[in-house]
Amino acid sequence: MNVEQKYQKWKNSPLPDYLKKQLLSMNQEEIYDAFYTNLEFGTAGIRGILGPGSNRLNIYVVRKATIGFSKYLLENVKDASTRGVVVSHDNRNHSREFTLEIAKVFSSYGIKVYIFDDLRPTPELSFAVRKLNAAGGVMITASHNPKEYNGYKVYDEEGCQLTPTKIKPLLDIISSLGEEIDLTYGDSDKPGEIVTLNSDVDQDYVNHVLSIQINPELEKDHFKIVFSPQHGTSLERAREIFEKLGYDVTYVKEQCTHDPNFSNTASPNPEMKEAFELSLLYAKKVDADLILCTDPDGDRIGIAFKDKNDEYQLYSGNKTGALLINYILGQKRQKGLLKNNSVIFDTVVTSSLGQKIAKYYGVETESVLTGFKFIGEKIHQYEISKEKNFEFGYEESYGCLIAPFVRDKDSLQALVMICEMTNFYLKQGKTLDVVLDNLMKIVGYHEDKLFSIYFDGPNGKEKMESIMAKLKEYPLKKILNSKLVKYEDYSSSKVYSLDKKELGSINLPKTNLLKFYFEDGSTIAIRPSGTEPKCKFYFGAVSQNKKENEGKNDLMFEELKKELGI
Repeated sequence: MNVEQKYQKWKNSPLPDYLKKQLLSMNQEEIYDAFYTNLEFGTAGIRGILGPGSNRLNIYVVRKATIGFSKYLLENVKDASTRGVVVSHDNRNHSREFTLEIAKVFSSYGIKVYIFDDLRPTPELSFAVRKLNAAGGVMITASHNPKEYNGYKVYDEEGCQLTPTKIKPLLDIISSLGEEIDLTYGDSDKPGEIVTLNSDVDQDYVNHVLSIQINPELEKDHFKIVFSPQHGTSLERAREIFEKLGYDVTYVKEQCTHDPNFSNTASPNPEMKEAFELSLLYAKKVDADLILCTDPDGDRIGIAFKDKNDEYQLYSGNKTGALLINYILGQKRQKGLLKNNSVIFDTVVTSSLGQKIAKYYGVETESVLTGFKFIGEKIHQYEISKEKNFEFGYEESYGCLIAPFVRDKDSLQALVMICEMTNFYLKQGKTLDVVLDNLMKIVGYHEDKLFSIYFDGPNGKEKMESIMAKLKEYPLKKILNSKLVKYEDYSSSKVYSLDKKELGSINLPKTNLLKFYFEDGSTIAIRPSGTEPKCKFYFGAVSQNKKENEGKNDLMFEELKKELGI
């Protein structure tokens, strides 16, 4: 069917009133964008703007995905119907409605369903799948996206988001189902039981989070924290954790409501400095040492802290991750807790800073593709083989994991360790900027920055593909007079020299990503986003001199844009 035919079919269907109203108010451009394609699974499941249409997230698209996942589980996971599926959701518009619809679909296929009585953070969903030995899980969330979005993440029996090899048969099933507006429920003779989970899961999860402490005996005096859940799911668990640990915490009360419209925050994304505007006002008022800000579904965390000059600094995911690596590995080694054959995981677009710190402690780093599911997959592989021992996993995008009882990013674990680390160093008279500067004196000065360029509309994908094709045909030869050493093309799984001679292969799943390495140690990685219409440019500026590195990423980006004609 073409766009107009799809639109008319939806228009003539018995939609809920709110969807019908939105459908009838659309102009031609909006109709085209809502129906010209189907929402697709990206690096973190389905994510899209709420509203009617095949290219929007709504109860029909959610139903179709769940019918597909039901069939997938029954075909691929032993005892799936009795083991069941865990479903959770965040604070976004229609999240609870979608959760109840998902439960109804699974039940209609004879699959047992576990749901929570209200919203829960994403890491607790992963934990619950593992605790209950469920066949899989679903999390309704759009993470840190604006209020207009929602999303649908699928988890395997390990509590890990489905990797490409696992998700392909699911996508094949979904693509065979036909139009979402035509789909109905399963017809199992014995509908699956729908079970509402009690607080036991909450308490077990919190106890596991508390168990990751390395220096639990540290006094909490003279240490003040400001915390914001950004209207999201981490509030209840974080409050309980803070109280049990005895920290002096001031909550950003305006952002402690589960508001789906994020009314009291400039941005729900802790990667953006705007997300800290209100928290900074609170911090200055109470003279806080540390600010913690989690995203709406509670898997990412951003920090700001009072530096050596008594001014507040915001740190990136790369810098926070590097500090955590240093603290965790250093303290474990000092206490004799660092295991042999230890390994940390990062991604191919994460700063090289963390790798160098890990190497300093004799710990190997393995890099995976973007998407925490690949870190979860690696943890499971080594859990089986016993070849290596997991110590830490993180992404540059403000997500990390400290203990693998969860197989996704966990802001609550990060919260515990960041508080402990900051307090530990303050007790020694060191602020985090001093600690990081001392590290960089050893391993080199690193500044990493992500730039994104949006390509909205039906031609956006073609524009991004054109950029990638140009770079593959005419790879960068230098940046700021630093010559190219090599580049990696993850779509061909090959490593090439400056003159395009093949140097080796990449043992990772193929993906549309290019990474360039330069003589001065700097890097540039470029990839189209898997969940949004934008191209991401990751710059890693490296220098032996601190002043030389200041502003270097911006200069690199400007030179690259000229090269690409953007």
